[in-house]
Amino acid sequence: MPDATTSQAVAHAPSRYLTIKHAQALFQQAPDALSDAQRARVDEVVARQLAIEQRVLMSDEARRVAVSSDMVDAGVTEVMSRFESEADFVCTLAKQGLTQAALREELTRDMTVEAVLDAVSANVPPVSKQDVEIFYRLHADRFHTPERRTVRHILITINDDLAGSGRVAARARIDQIRAQCARDPEQFAKQALRHSECPTAMQGGLLGPVTRGQLFPALDAALFSMATGELSGVLESPMGFHILCCDHIRPAGRVPLAKVRDKIRMQILSTRRAHYQREWLRSLITRK
Repeated sequence: MPDATTSQAVAHAPSRYLTIKHAQALFQQAPDALSDAQRARVDEVVARQLAIEQRVLMSDEARRVAVSSDMVDAGVTEVMSRFESEADFVCTLAKQGLTQAALREELTRDMTVEAVLDAVSANVPPVSKQDVEIFYRLHADRFHTPERRTVRHILITINDDLAGSGRVAARARIDQIRAQCARDPEQFAKQALRHSECPTAMQGGLLGPVTRGQLFPALDAALFSMATGELSGVLESPMGFHILCCDHIRPAGRVPLAKVRDKIRMQILSTRRAHYQREWLRSLITRK
């Protein structure tokens, strides 16, 4: 683990690794591609993080954690994965004057800080069954699922510049197709495959499950007034003429607690750990 002298030196010198890390996190770019304003923002974030890291690394808690070489190896691999190729990775390091050995040192420091924060928050109170149930009730809106309808459609486009595809001809075609579907609704998928001018024709016109507001207004209004298995009238959108078939309706509802219990527990635990870490950092910064 870095000693106090090392930590002080790091805090007063720009961290090349942190510069790369935050340039990507904030702007998805390498440091040398940043604008002056972006670079100023990155430098501000790096300086603030270094000041906090210095306090963390000099704390009593830091003396009780260790980062293994295997963990650093995994960290290097993770950093490398953010680049399109190993060549890009090596090139970016070189442009920042950062060797792979120096990167390992900076990663070790970075991971040590994370290990300290994990240790600080390791003893947060466990999340009880009651905690989960209270959260579920207090945030009921988060677990609401909207009504979904599985729909198929047939599209005939309108193109007045193409013979046989003008408005009158297109309307005549869609009327004829709808009449065939009305006589035998089971043939809707086959009619879509034969006649629809939408890529969904290859799937029998299947658009899949949709919620309110996903379709064009005229289609949306019609679909959400239909019964299961019902065929719509001829509808018009900016794409052309449509016929809809409502395959299935899944009513609005609430996700059962049993399905989200583990997710809620982890969210509460994560929030508690973050709170403990923030309070510890605040006390560390204000400590004489």
